[in-house]
Amino acid sequence: MLDATLKTQLQAYLEKVVLPFEIVASLDDSAKSEELLGLLNDIVSLSDKIALRTDGNDSRKPSFALNRPNGNISLRFAGLPMGHEFTSLVLALLQVGGHPSKLAQDVITQIQNLEGEFNFETYFSLSCQNCPDVVQALNLMAVLNPNIRHVAIDGALFQAEVEARQIMSVPSIYLNGELFGQGRMEVEQILAKIDTGASARDAEKLSAKDAFDVLVIGGGPDGASAALYAARDGIRTGAAAERVGGQVRDTMAIENFISVQETEGPKLARALEEHVKQYDVDIMNLQRATALVPASHAGGLHEIKFDNGATLKAKTVILSTGARWREMNVPGEQEYRGKGVAYCPHCDGPLFKGKRVAVIGGGNSGVEAAIDLAGIVAHVTLIEFDSQLRADAVLQNKLNSLGNVTIIKSALTTEVLGDGQKVSALVYKDRNSDELHTVELEGIFVQIGLLPNSDWLKGVVELSPRGEIIVDAKGGTNIPGIFAAGDVTTVPYKQIVIAVGEGAKASLSAFDHLIRS
Repeated sequence: MLDATLKTQLQAYLEKVVLPFEIVASLDDSAKSEELLGLLNDIVSLSDKIALRTDGNDSRKPSFALNRPNGNISLRFAGLPMGHEFTSLVLALLQVGGHPSKLAQDVITQIQNLEGEFNFETYFSLSCQNCPDVVQALNLMAVLNPNIRHVAIDGALFQAEVEARQIMSVPSIYLNGELFGQGRMEVEQILAKIDTGASARDAEKLSAKDAFDVLVIGGGPDGASAALYAARDGIRTGAAAERVGGQVRDTMAIENFISVQETEGPKLARALEEHVKQYDVDIMNLQRATALVPASHAGGLHEIKFDNGATLKAKTVILSTGARWREMNVPGEQEYRGKGVAYCPHCDGPLFKGKRVAVIGGGNSGVEAAIDLAGIVAHVTLIEFDSQLRADAVLQNKLNSLGNVTIIKSALTTEVLGDGQKVSALVYKDRNSDELHTVELEGIFVQIGLLPNSDWLKGVVELSPRGEIIVDAKGGTNIPGIFAAGDVTTVPYKQIVIAVGEGAKASLSAFDHLIRS
């Protein structure tokens, strides 16, 4: 199953296993069961601490559980965890085998102290780069606390379950049989939802912190760069982010980050986070800023308020809150979000195998999505507002060569229709004739650009008509001591490498402001 190179790499990892455990497989006579058996045989051949049993009787076949003899761990994969989920499998093998996690000790303690019964099910697709974070988080929680059980399910392999639960987006997480959440979630986010007192405790802890010299709001490449540069200057630095890594975590292939020939967004985000952690930066994850209160006088402290009630103060602030997917803002979009309306073709595309979908947007992202989806779904309808597509010529040529793609130009999407449970059609208006048309389909992928995350700053910091923070050549805003960087600003080109540079520039400017004020 595994090639020689991968076996060698996996064997090196499995040397870290210190506690014996067993893999219990539930198999049938299907081809996927045969593939899974081959994978599991490869694994046990690489470590004398791992045993394999094939007498499992789980209802999901093929599947396998990991457990220590006489232990109480409930961790299962239903399907073949390859692709993006191979890393999840490797980590599960190590953690069940006693290799310690890199989680902060206070988070580990919080998991271990959870009371109650938590039966999690996560539906993933092998092409989803958001799914591993969820799978890995819940697997680890299942290892640390016997009250937590988790099964990771390949939605493409267990289509009957997907149809029965009407799952149209991955990752989809169920807790005790009820929908718990959709989309990327990390350990801290999951804990915040199931540990009801966590938010108040976290807010109290944050509010008690001393004022920072530099406080970075945002955890994308710009925020990471700003925090790193500030810490290198030896000043008290804090970084508060809704999610460390930011929008980069939703990016599939990255091939234009200088010195890194090819990588993926989640991998780059983790690398940025680990680099920042090498310095004395107080990283505060899962913190959503809601208000900025500028200093009342020169040399005073700026204040940031968060949605959990916490407040932080700082001599200078760097705003690097990035951008989010632009929505269509039409009736039915929010109602059917995650029920046919999707924003990540790589993540959710496999769930629409053999179905009809639309892609909204004719730029590079939209055309690339249409090309990718055409290899999975029955038919793709690409809808573009303008009279012509805006994607690169090479992408348009590829799109035009595909037989299961229809391109509709000069079209304005006006409504998403559904049966109350899932999407059934899309309505668009012909901008030349004002005539309304209905396209029957099962999925809609929205690819129409980004919106700056600046709503919470309206009336405080000067914004452009597009909602971007207006900055000068040094990253300064209209408020002394408040700087900004990255996709949330008026910087003309939204690229990762540019965001990194802008974050460094804003940080250097903040330091200059501190020493001159």
